[in-house]
Amino acid sequence: MHFYPHSERGKGNAKMDIPVIDLEPLNSGAKNGLEKVADEIGKAARGIGFFYVRKHGVDADLIKGTFAAAHALFAQPIDAKMALTKDFLQTNRGYVPSEGENLDPAKPADLKEAFNIGLDLAADDPRIVSGEPFRAVNQWPEIPGWKEVVLSYFDAVWELGKKMQSAIALDLGADPAFFEDKLDAPLATLRLLHYPPQPEKVKAGQIGAGTHTDYGNITILLPDTVGGLEVQRRDGVWLKAPTIEGTFVCNIGDCLMRWTNDTYVSTPHRVINSGGLERYSIAFFLDPNPDTEVSCLPGCVSDERPARYPPISAADYLKSRLDASYEQVKSG
Repeated sequence: MHFYPHSERGKGNAKMDIPVIDLEPLNSGAKNGLEKVADEIGKAARGIGFFYVRKHGVDADLIKGTFAAAHALFAQPIDAKMALTKDFLQTNRGYVPSEGENLDPAKPADLKEAFNIGLDLAADDPRIVSGEPFRAVNQWPEIPGWKEVVLSYFDAVWELGKKMQSAIALDLGADPAFFEDKLDAPLATLRLLHYPPQPEKVKAGQIGAGTHTDYGNITILLPDTVGGLEVQRRDGVWLKAPTIEGTFVCNIGDCLMRWTNDTYVSTPHRVINSGGLERYSIAFFLDPNPDTEVSCLPGCVSDERPARYPPISAADYLKSRLDASYEQVKSG
């Protein structure tokens, strides 16, 4: 079993449509490095809304260990996994069984299982005690060393996300530090995903992950080599997004699209695991701090292009999106 990407799959025009951005200039502090990366991310975010990043600085052994942790978790008996579902709809923490979610509410439930963690807080943390939205104690499987590995990965990709947000701020005409105090205690979610081989007989329109856009600012995705991710271009054509060794797949979420007054675009995507193999992926969704006001950036609004969205708190926005994903499952 491969635990981390080591080859390209599904080669074709996707590689030309989805750019690969080198983050070394950003990580090294090279002269004009921030500006270079900002320009490249900005072009991708205004275009297809997806991009790969390489030389990202996340340790390869940590990536391998986190994939191993995902394999270990999903290999647990169903009773052990279902014990980690406490209050999921209120907390966005813990286990989601297969067909427990509809990313495309118009279609049958998704053929995947998932496990979510968020910012790791103690039960007596004031943010939990006061009932701050989406603050909750993480749930942990009884697997030795599991928590430590997964939290290390959470911290690593959180740091990566903040670095990319500094480039994004610069591209949008804001101070590179604009997002710092909006992402220092974020409603970020690390989601481990397992897609069993898709059965020959499924409900009409049922796939691994239904067509959707992501909800937050930016998503940092690590797929295995099995493939299955598909991205929809602006002309409606679906592209198979290959796994490229040493890269993450990143995309713009709806919250950042809202912040930019649709200057950046979030892109519909889906997962079809039809190759007869198990598929694993690790997704990190960087949503802002809950009390952050999401409103149009000054550089993205003008008399000719007035604000398209009213201000909203990050917590209220996330709740509106999650409620839609789980409503059909709850009512069904």
